[in-house]
Parts: sequence; C-alpha cells; structure tokens
Amino acid sequence: MIDTIVWEPPKDLIEASNLKAFMNSHGLSTYESLLARAEADPNWFWGTILSNLQFHHPYEELLDLSRGPAFARWCVGGQTNAVLSCIERHRNTPVWQKECVVWEGESGEIRRLSYEEVSHQIDMLATGLRTIGIGRGHVVGLHLPNVPEAIVAFFAVAKIGAIALPLFSGFGVSALATRLNDAGASAVITADGSHRRGTLVPMYSVVDEAAKSAPSLQRIIVLRHAHNEVSLVDERDHWLHELSLTVSGECPTEEMQADDPLMLMYTSGTTGKPKGTVHSHCGFPAKMALDLGLMLDVKSSDRLLWMSDMGWLVGPIVAVGATLLGATAVLAEGGPDYPDVSRMWRLIEDHQVTFLGIAPTIIRSFIKAGGAEVDQWSLSSLRICASTGEVWTPEAWMWTFENVCRKRVPILNYTGGTEIGGAILTGTVLHPMKPCAFTAVIPGMQADIVDDVGQSVAPGTVGELVLRGPSIGLTRSLWRDDERYLESYWSTFRGLWRQGDWAYRDEDGFWYIRGRSDDTLKIAGKRTGPSEIEGLLTGGGKIAEAAVVGVPDPVKGQAVGCIVTLMPGLEWNEALRSELERLVVTGLGPPFRPKFILPVSELPKTRNMKVMRRVVRAACLGEEPGDLSSLVNPAAVLEIRTVINSINL
Repeated sequence: MIDTIVWEPPKDLIEASNLKAFMNSHGLSTYESLLARAEADPNWFWGTILSNLQFHHPYEELLDLSRGPAFARWCVGGQTNAVLSCIERHRNTPVWQKECVVWEGESGEIRRLSYEEVSHQIDMLATGLRTIGIGRGHVVGLHLPNVPEAIVAFFAVAKIGAIALPLFSGFGVSALATRLNDAGASAVITADGSHRRGTLVPMYSVVDEAAKSAPSLQRIIVLRHAHNEVSLVDERDHWLHELSLTVSGECPTEEMQADDPLMLMYTSGTTGKPKGTVHSHCGFPAKMALDLGLMLDVKSSDRLLWMSDMGWLVGPIVAVGATLLGATAVLAEGGPDYPDVSRMWRLIEDHQVTFLGIAPTIIRSFIKAGGAEVDQWSLSSLRICASTGEVWTPEAWMWTFENVCRKRVPILNYTGGTEIGGAILTGTVLHPMKPCAFTAVIPGMQADIVDDVGQSVAPGTVGELVLRGPSIGLTRSLWRDDERYLESYWSTFRGLWRQGDWAYRDEDGFWYIRGRSDDTLKIAGKRTGPSEIEGLLTGGGKIAEAAVVGVPDPVKGQAVGCIVTLMPGLEWNEALRSELERLVVTGLGPPFRPKFILPVSELPKTRNMKVMRRVVRAACLGEEPGDLSSLVNPAAVLEIRTVINSINL
C-alpha cells in the first residue's frame, strides 16, 4: 500500500466546487464542522438537500421513525415525482435546449437529444403506456441496451406513477423470469436486440421466453433498435415507436406520495433469490443531489461518461443524477475497448467528457492491453474521475492517476451499493488523495467502523462498516420481504445498518475498504481483506488480476488460496509460482504463504466488471455459488473447478 499523499487540491478547484459553496452558504469553515452539524441536526441537513427537489405539495414531516430506523419514512405528507425534479424543472431555463443525452453506438452512429426532446419522448411513451392500461403502482421492467430510450423509458414509467424495474440487458431467461415474478411485473420494455463487440445480442426473444414463466406479465413493448427479425405476439406486444403517440401539450405527471416506490433494483444474493431493493421518488433523487451534486461536484456544464448497463445501479445514477443537475449524459453502447482498444479514450476526446466514471477492473484490463493507446489521446477535458465497483490495487490506481488523470485530475473513490442508493464513503475535491483511499464519510450517513459487538474501533483496526442511523437513500425494505430485509441488514448489530464490508481508518483519517466481510480471511489471528494480498500479487507486474479466497486448513484453520490471470506473453511455471509466493510472504509474513496459486484464463465477473469472489470461493470449495445470473462469463466458474480438481484440494 502506498501510504502517502500524491495529490493536493488546487485552490481554484476548491473555490469553484459545489461543496465549498454549500459550506460557505451555511457558515461552515471546515468539512468536519459540516459532518458534525449534519449529525447533530439531521432535519437541517436533509432539508437543505431536499431543497434541490421539486414538490407538487410540500412535506409536513421530514422523517418519521415511529417504526424504528429500519423502516424510516421520509417527506411525510409531501407529493412529488422524480420526473418533476429531473426533467420538468428545466423547462423555461437555459438547460431546456442543451444536450441531455449524447449516444454513440459501436458502428460510430451518434445521436444527440436536448432536454426538450427527451421530455417530449417521455410524454409520448407515457401517454402510450397509459393507453394500454399501465399506470400507478404497476411494475414495469426495463430490459434495454445502453441507448437514450433507456433513460426515456425510466422517466416515462415514473411519470405515470408506475415502478421501474431495471434489468441487466444480458440476462438469460431464468434470471429475467425470477425477477419479473418476484416483482410481479405487469409489463416489460425491451429491444429487438443490441450489438456488443460486433455481435447481435437478441433481447426480445429472451423476454418472450421468460414471459412463459411470468404469469403477471401482460404487456411487452419493443424498441426497434438492432433491426433483427422478431415476431410480436398480437394483443400482448407493441412496438415502442407505434405506442409513442404524438401528443399535443404536456402529458400529466402523476403526483406521488414522496416516499412511494420509484424503482426496484435487484442485487444478487450470496444465497437464495436476488434481493429487490426499493427506492423512492424523494429518496433516490435526494441521494443523487447529495452524492453527485455535493460530493462528486457534478455541475450543469459537465458531460458524464460512466459506462454501465441500466440493470446496474450506475445506470439509474446517471439517468437521475445527470438530469437532476442539468448535466449531459454521454452513453456508449457496447464495450469500452471495441471496435478499437482505445475506444474509451477516444470517447473522452470526441465528446469532451469532463466527468469519467470507471471501475478498477476495467482499468486492469487496459493495463493488460498495454494501456490501450491512452497516450495517443487528449484527455484534457477531464476534470473529475470517479471510481466504483471494486477495491483498487495500488498499481491500478497509480496507473490511472498517471496515465488517465495525468496527475492533474482527482480520482474520487465512491463506495456504497444498491441497497444504499449511492455511497457511504467518497473522495471530494476539498481533500488530498492517497492511492486507493476514501477521503471522507458522506454527511448524513453516520458511518462508523465497529467490532464484533458493535463498538467503535480505533484507527488502524479493521472492522465492520455500519451506519448508525437511516439515510434518505437507503432501500425502504426488500420488495415484499420485510423479514429478509431485517435479517440481511439490521439483525447483526442492534440499531445499526450492517453494510457487509470490512473497513478501517488510518491515523490521518483516510478510510479504506478491505472487501466484503464474507470474503475476509483470518489467518494466524490477523484479519485481512483479499485486496491486500491481491495487491501484492499484481504489484510484481506479471499478474493481470487476482482473486484471493480463504480455504480450510487443518493447522491454521484458514489458509490463502489464489486464482490469477497472467499478463500477456507470460507462461505459467514453477519459478513464477515461487516468485508470487515470495511476494505474499514478504508482504504479510509466513502465515500468509498461499496454499495454492493457480492460473486461469479469466475470473468470473459481472457485466459491469466486478470480480465475484464469493463465486471463486464456492468454485474452489465445491460449494453452491448462489445467484449466478449476473455473470457475463459463467464458463470461468467451470475452469476454476477444473484447475482446483487437478491439485486435489
């Protein structure tokens, strides 16, 4: 770990920041004073954040805790709609005619839509949905590629008071049917197909097959996008362009209770079925106003590129966060390195991207590709880089800082999750940076690190990341499953939300995530996260990626197991294995000598490039891996099992 400050915020960046302006307006001279006031006076803090939203009728009570912190109710008595705050607020302002969405396909086709044009498309689709009987309280699946219509559909569903159910565009039949059934979805908006790496990916046919196992599903709306041959079912199915009728004047926006559900976001469970998190019309936009607007410094002048599928939380974060703040969302269908390896860098230059969202795993793939020609592109438009999805290794973080950020642009680490509706910890433009660290707790989150009995731990001690109170962005429960919700998040420590991450603070106040608590190793009495060992393995420059898991050991109780992928051009041999073993022992001591280090061609990942360590561990131990529906490369699991069997673990 590189435990030194490598970037200091320049004065002009601090003075121009949203966070500094907010603090000045409330007479707060330091970030610590902001945290203290937010904790001491939550009504003041959340009230100021909610002032960024629009309400049909103002709320009467900010926070109702009569059912306890797990079932907090927000903005009681208020009426609003996310469309009011994100789209309609910009009418008759300079934002109305600026670009809302810029889209580029793998073929190079480009589309540009202003806020006025996006609003008109929302109205047309919302009107069409109402004509086929979809309305308030209905759950509508969004199974779409990364195209402007995904954002339009999200807001059209919200506009009529229905509940959006974002679904990963690469899901198979079983994964779709599971979520549609659990949600009780009435309709799905999908596409005929999409393109990824030059290959046609069918979409409608997958939904059509899933519908056979989803009796609640009555309507399928299909976007004509890839122009592949599909045969719609009469009465049930509708082309989106035919359903989007021409409307005169505004389509009425449903006035919702402020804490009514806006969307259901499913997150994969370690065991059992996926968990449906519930986010509201006031909660999710308010969290975006806080996270993106205040902490990550997104401005109306920004152009955001954060490549993700609408089925992962980053998709709605971009849709709601960018529009709430009047910024421009830059969407790119397909992968970051196709049709050319430098596509990501070209997108930044061509579309003058100012805010780049990136995942550490994607960076490691660029490193493996020799940088993907990053030095050939001007990235001078960038002013903020945000990262989420995975724990950084120091080498990948420094590579990004030096080659993408050019030692000028800060990397604002951002961590939380689907259940949080955003983040708990982040970086800010007010704070200096250490590699891989989070510089600040987000105000209002009441974050802490505790031991096994819920007591705060001293700096330098690894413990469980918790929240000591409710946040406006938290899931309101799990969809139709209060019991599982309480068991998953509120049962470990009385009155505390358990995030499921190991974390620690250093003596300088920087925060670090050490991985999921169910991934953590405890060897020779020392608890450590897999990322520390993975950083040692990749730090030698010969390993592209590593997944470290704990495996049973008759002497130690638990030993280190390592699954790795090699940098291009290298071959696996005993000398390399011994070299990697020495790196771990030198870094952490003899008790951490790996029980095995085994090479594979790829690690199991989700489409948003998150390494699934629980799946790696299950494959190593021959256990059931839980929900695999989000994996983009399920064959990787079989490969791990094969190499494990070869050593008779």
